[in-house]
Amino acid sequence: MSDKPNILYLHSHDTGRYIQPYGYAIPTPNLQKLAEQGVVFRQAFCGNPTCSASRAVLVTGQCAHSSGMIGLAHRGFALKDYNQHLCHTMRGAGYETTLIGVQHVANSERKSKIGYDNDIKVQNQSVKHVAPAAEEFLSNAPKTPFFLSVGFSETHRVYHEPGPSEDVRYCRPPAPIADTLETRRDMASYMASARVLDGGMGRVLDALEANGLAENTLVICTTDHGIAFPGMKCNLTDHGIGIMLMMRGPGGFSGGRAIDAMVGHIDIYPTLCDLLDIKPPDWLQGKSMMPLINGEADEINEEIFSEVTYHAAYEPMRAVRTRRWKYIRRFGGRGKPVLPNCDDSPSKDLWLKNGWADRILAPEELYNLALDPNETRNLAGDPACADALIEMRGRLDRWMKDTDDPLLKGPVPAPSGTRINDPDGVSPREPAITIS
Repeated sequence: MSDKPNILYLHSHDTGRYIQPYGYAIPTPNLQKLAEQGVVFRQAFCGNPTCSASRAVLVTGQCAHSSGMIGLAHRGFALKDYNQHLCHTMRGAGYETTLIGVQHVANSERKSKIGYDNDIKVQNQSVKHVAPAAEEFLSNAPKTPFFLSVGFSETHRVYHEPGPSEDVRYCRPPAPIADTLETRRDMASYMASARVLDGGMGRVLDALEANGLAENTLVICTTDHGIAFPGMKCNLTDHGIGIMLMMRGPGGFSGGRAIDAMVGHIDIYPTLCDLLDIKPPDWLQGKSMMPLINGEADEINEEIFSEVTYHAAYEPMRAVRTRRWKYIRRFGGRGKPVLPNCDDSPSKDLWLKNGWADRILAPEELYNLALDPNETRNLAGDPACADALIEMRGRLDRWMKDTDDPLLKGPVPAPSGTRINDPDGVSPREPAITIS
């Protein structure tokens, strides 16, 4: 056995924190077992609540606009430099790198540029096909340490059909969504997908155990961003940027601990460098989480940043979060929702029927997270919160300048060859415009 731990990056689509270890009535027994054996980060956040940009933050260790991934890879957006991908640093440290399933930082034409040693082909990226491929890999794992990325399309829409364990009568929609028959059915379908996801992740974790690899493998289990309901995915409230993050393995990631320090996907790359004694690349913008694991610190971040530029359509937003405050700023002067940036669903239909399209959005939002965790009362215009507003504006301004955010120069054009939707549309399924 190598003295270097193997690394298993196990990830899902659109799961947020809506699993059993985070206290929700959504049975995920395999993920619960992982949590009880490892470390659960209760206050973990993504750097961008859109699919490709979020993943880019994790695998490059920098914010989305710094890496260049400001939109969706399958719509033509790309990293500025694929050599900044984590797999290259891992290879340089003696790891064999393998990809199975979802990666979502490169389209099919650019996929080979990512740089994995092995790209194991699967029929599609669902649990049905990805889990068996991962099991086979682990049954014949290389003798050298490996970095294995296993990505599932679950819990992305379209969801699995509810089974007997997802009784619509007893489902509860997430906090931003009204409790109706339609939304309960919608949540039941999400729960079915979470059940399937849990089964797939469980198969991979069981394969680690069966092949004698569990003790010397660091498991990083996470998702890209919030669940695909209105007001969640592609939004900068905690409903959109809050994520599951559980880690188990060598280096102190054990014991069933729950850590409440604020951390982000951006911190995983520097954590691995710290744990494995690898010189961190100079482009990293996050911080190692090892002081939290070793008990040397209670916090590593005073603030967490997140952003959106493009999803299906252009919707430039930036946010900064501290323990107490969340500040969100919209750019470009648009005052109404960008509906194509919300996946179609029964819950979306309910919002549309009740006037969502005409809802007015404030250019600035400020929330007291201690008193208003669901971020429903905008305090940006409250004179009593003027000092907090100035402070949070300053935090965001400094970050944008430090990271050379392109929004500082005005609207950010989509690169040539990308496909985007009209912000005034309704659905991401509507015909997209190809940028020439």
